[in-house]
Amino acid sequence: MTHVETGPPHVPEINEVTFADLGASLRAGWRDFRAAPVYGLAFASVYVLGGWLVAWALTARGQLWWTLPASAGFPILGPFIACGFYEISRHLQAGEPLDWGGIAGVIFRQKDRQIPSIAAVVVVFFLFWNFLAHMIFALFLGTATLTNVSSSLGLFLTGQGLMMLAVGTAIGAVFATLLFSLTVVSLPLLLEREVDFVTAMLTSLALVRENPVVMLAWGAFIAITLFVAMIPAFLGLLVALPVLGHASWHLYRCALT
Repeated sequence: MTHVETGPPHVPEINEVTFADLGASLRAGWRDFRAAPVYGLAFASVYVLGGWLVAWALTARGQLWWTLPASAGFPILGPFIACGFYEISRHLQAGEPLDWGGIAGVIFRQKDRQIPSIAAVVVVFFLFWNFLAHMIFALFLGTATLTNVSSSLGLFLTGQGLMMLAVGTAIGAVFATLLFSLTVVSLPLLLEREVDFVTAMLTSLALVRENPVVMLAWGAFIAITLFVAMIPAFLGLLVALPVLGHASWHLYRCALT
């Protein structure tokens, strides 16, 4: 049995979202994580292992070429892993039993639906930002000698280095905000309903446009939480990712009718 809606596509109605809704979604996300911790830890461990791989490539081996393919795996796998969190929360919310076969089956079936299109959009964003970041570095520090980032940190404290960090951060924030706006509810929407990925992204964008303060605050909260969670050897992601993933499902159910 599948829970996906059939029939003609239905464009969801956008509701008002408040800070109280964010708090309620976070509490529900924490509750779901506590109810099914093994599932959350299993999905989050993919990102922890990926973070270790990138760190190993950067420091232990000095093989910087590994970082691009390793980092590319995050936007490729991210939407599918997110669907795992959403499906767990959907089961718990509906009072349905959890089993690995059912959860994995739903995730596997997404390959024939609209989720891969969202993944492709995320990958394009990632690759373009990677290219643009190199261009920004070349523009400000292209003439500087920088053979090892870990031994040349002082270069970033020069006037050119600080300007590069400021410009890169500002442009990166714009990219992150746009990507967040396009995907914040489009992924759970695609999981639950039969709509095309363009409609889902436009609906997500409209939600952020109609609730800018609350939704952008939610995006900032996610970014800060994930940054802090990565500091202790990425281990904080084992809790942060499941809680935020489950919370995103509940926020979606609150935000769209």
